[in-house]
Amino acid sequence: MVVRISMAAAVAGCSVFLALAGPASAKPARCFTTDDGQYPCTFTLVDKDGSFQISARGKPTFILNMDGPGRAYGLVNFGERNIFLPGTYTRDAGDKACWVNTDATNTRICAW
Repeated sequence: MVVRISMAAAVAGCSVFLALAGPASAKPARCFTTDDGQYPCTFTLVDKDGSFQISARGKPTFILNMDGPGRAYGLVNFGERNIFLPGTYTRDAGDKACWVNTDATNTRICAW
């Protein structure tokens, strides 16, 4: 009887942990970055605040972490580690799938 209670507690604990881990839904998408142009990619939502990453074979992985409504900071990973991108990204009013860095580099990151 003690084993069943312990097993049930373990299963419940794992369920709570997975629920708190946040969304990590990956789906095929079409991406665009200023440096790489348009290409097929994988879009992964990494937090319920809208933070996401885009990745594709042969391309760097880009991560946008939300810093408030319509504002994000970016990172890029070329395979070894995440590197902060300069400036702040803001959501493009004309295309909500795009984020634009207007204060430092004038680059765009989009995922449709």
